[in-house]
Amino acid sequence: MQDPLIVVGIGEMGGVFTRGLLRLGHPVFPVTRHTDMHKIARAVPDPRLVLVAVGENDLHPTLEKIPSSWLRHLGLLQNELLPRDWQKHAISNPTVISVWFEKKKGQDYKVLVPSPVYGPQAPLLENALATLDIPTWELKNEQALEFELVRKNVYILTTNICGLVIGGTVDDLWFKNEALAREVANEVIDIQQWLTGHQFDREKLIEGMVEAIEGDLQHKNMGRSAPARLARALEQADEAGLAVPRLRAIQAQQQN
Repeated sequence: MQDPLIVVGIGEMGGVFTRGLLRLGHPVFPVTRHTDMHKIARAVPDPRLVLVAVGENDLHPTLEKIPSSWLRHLGLLQNELLPRDWQKHAISNPTVISVWFEKKKGQDYKVLVPSPVYGPQAPLLENALATLDIPTWELKNEQALEFELVRKNVYILTTNICGLVIGGTVDDLWFKNEALAREVANEVIDIQQWLTGHQFDREKLIEGMVEAIEGDLQHKNMGRSAPARLARALEQADEAGLAVPRLRAIQAQQQN
């Protein structure tokens, strides 16, 4: 029998990964909000992978509850994820995938661009997603991983925050409101650089954002999380002492 796996969070995204992992022949033990993780950990103390597929708002509370025997087996896939998120919990060398496909209730997954993955179980996730024809590629080092996580954050935050202003699709954003997109993206990059403590090639990040935009031009800018993403970005900017005038103007517009 193949090595057992744990998937924490059996929502839309967790369901996609579970399907692929099952197709590889692995027994998958699901963990929901009502599951006693420590009870499962006593039965499965040494799984090959513990994939945490909860939403970004639930990530830190979930990591605080993860059994200690599982910590060295973690896989992470959240939006707005950065190395500081796992380092906060003294977690080292997790398997991390920057997910570039979306899955909504009642619809199958849609790929924007291939999803980069890094860490000990990167090949496992690549093989699992390949059974679903979801393309991935393996990163070479932690620096490349950090860049790809920031790239995803720039895309998510820029499109969501700009969506509060213009609504519409990413096609509308980039090809009709490029100046707004660039202004917001640069302020988002300012925040990301402070959060990571590293400088990035801004134009390369924006090119990466545009590649994802072109991967699905009809993708809507603004999801339900957009106001919360803006509020969180401003809290981080305040902590960093960053001006971010365009983000603050958008917040003021929303309040009025």
